[in-house]
Amino acid sequence: MAKTALITGGSSGLGAEFARQLAGRGADLVLVARDRNALAELAARLEREHRVSCEVLDADLTDPAGLESVAARLADRDRPIEVLVNNAGFGLDLRFERNDVADEERHLDLHVRATMRLTHAALQPMLERGSGRIINVASVAAFLPRGTYGAVKAWIVSFSRWANAAYRPRGVTVTAVCPGFTHTNFHERMGLPPGHEGIPGILWLDARDVVREALRDAARGSAVSIPSMRFKVLIGVMRILPSPLAARLAATGR
Repeated sequence: MAKTALITGGSSGLGAEFARQLAGRGADLVLVARDRNALAELAARLEREHRVSCEVLDADLTDPAGLESVAARLADRDRPIEVLVNNAGFGLDLRFERNDVADEERHLDLHVRATMRLTHAALQPMLERGSGRIINVASVAAFLPRGTYGAVKAWIVSFSRWANAAYRPRGVTVTAVCPGFTHTNFHERMGLPPGHEGIPGILWLDARDVVREALRDAARGSAVSIPSMRFKVLIGVMRILPSPLAARLAATGR
């Protein structure tokens, strides 16, 4: 049976890179995003280049109906999903008081509620088979005082750590991947100008390297993956700084 991976936010950025690398390893794909045209274009390219099967699901995971449609696909025992990549997400301005509260609620729903719901849907059939892999894309912001983005990513890390401890003995691993600043279109979608946005070039990562390390750590059953030694060191330093100073430094780049 060919292994199948379902990837949310699969039309661009890290999601598309997960799709490319998993397809390169022979996995069939289910790609989820809101933009059906972008999904179809990527799916056609991956099918042509890697000779895998690519299914597309256009769904808004902040909409209850869209979220349930993806949960139903994960729960389909006749078409099993062996790998789930919860990657869909977006960022907001760090100035919480200036943000529209409806945007903040959507932000919370996508990062927390959708991750929880889809993980729950995937777990049932994975546990029955005694095998499965769940990758939850978080961020180094999870370890920094960095607005509500850091807060939702911290939830993902805490949830993944617990879930990996609980379900790894039963054959299902859960890994929180925590990349730093990565060259994708994520920042452009936030309306930020192109370039390094005040971040030193040495702190920027390549999406291919991030995904390659993430897949390696997930295969090892790691609860948390922090691609790049430079960010492992940065997190260690930030943890010992006074909170006001850490908050000022963490606000860099926005």
